[in-house]
Amino acid sequence: MADLTRGAPGAIVVVVPVLNRPHAVAPLLENIAAATPEPHRVAFIPDPDDELELEAIRAAGGDVVLELAGGYAAKVNAAAAVTDEPYVMLAADDLRFHRGWATAALELMSDTVGVVGTNDLGNRRVIRGDHATHSLVARWYVDELGTIDEPGRILHEGYRHNFCDDELVGTAKSRGAFAFARDAVVEHLHPNWGKGDDDETYQLGMSSWREDRRRFHERARLWRRRP
Repeated sequence: MADLTRGAPGAIVVVVPVLNRPHAVAPLLENIAAATPEPHRVAFIPDPDDELELEAIRAAGGDVVLELAGGYAAKVNAAAAVTDEPYVMLAADDLRFHRGWATAALELMSDTVGVVGTNDLGNRRVIRGDHATHSLVARWYVDELGTIDEPGRILHEGYRHNFCDDELVGTAKSRGAFAFARDAVVEHLHPNWGKGDDDETYQLGMSSWREDRRRFHERARLWRRRP
């Protein structure tokens, strides 16, 4: 099992890029606290002009590690760069963490496995164990390997929102560094699964879907050609 004693206070940093969903902050913090007895902290990354979101985070006692206007990948990378916990959970504000998720994910971490996918109970590829929309990533993996062409970064920032998870998993698989933790349940409360309501934030994310897909197919050659 992974060593929880390494690193700064809290072994896991749960990174949460947010945009215009102030109502989701307090419930998410309560859920993570209840489902995660392991050492952890939650790091929010709001836009600097998202005043209602910032106010909600402060009111709930949340931790704003930085303010950044940008897409999901850029916010994740920036948060990882200013934190030092040995494990980084790539999260969002439309998740429900189930108790035992962290233990199940950490058990699969090793000297070679640095990306562990969680079970979102929605995406068919995830349920099959072939993919993960939200992964736990070891700090050593970020520092030593990173993306297929950018050590020190978790996600390629050429994606506005979509397909950055596909690249993360595809790259880790090509390195023999991915494992899927079926019992690490981090439920995705997404409208696609009938578990949430569509809103402007979802619509903004989907607005770049075609462009993000095109970039993914261009970049997939980088890891699919590896021996």
